[in-house]
Amino acid sequence: MSEITISTRVAAPIEKVFESFTQLEKAVERVPGITSLEVLTEGPFGEGTRWRETRVMFKKEATEEMWVTGFTPPHSYTVEAESHGMKYSTLFEFKTEGNGTNVCWTFSGQALTFGARIMAPIFNLLMKGTMKKCMLGDLEAIGAACEQDNS
Repeated sequence: MSEITISTRVAAPIEKVFESFTQLEKAVERVPGITSLEVLTEGPFGEGTRWRETRVMFKKEATEEMWVTGFTPPHSYTVEAESHGMKYSTLFEFKTEGNGTNVCWTFSGQALTFGARIMAPIFNLLMKGTMKKCMLGDLEAIGAACEQDNS
């Protein structure tokens, strides 16, 4: 299955950027595509944290449950989800770059069912166009919030 990797530089220290990316309670106000988010676990963000996120995708609302499967603050975290016969994995990596932070986002999907394998070529096309555009928008929005909070 396809994989998309995008990155950006954020003019804020790594600790601040990592914190901003993991503040689920602020996601709706920071990311225009997210319409609601419900945290399903208690405690601070970390491995095992689960949430249900609703966002507009392809001009329709879609709700997915996600969970953190890897957590190495302030350097990386991994989020996974399963939906419609697919397993999705998202890796966020943070590296100090001068007086700012480089954020690298890698997203991939793996077909788990026969139906999903049949739809894989269409999914691959969507990932290269629409998904990449959505990811860039999310990354820019969160990065801008980090920079605004840092000023």
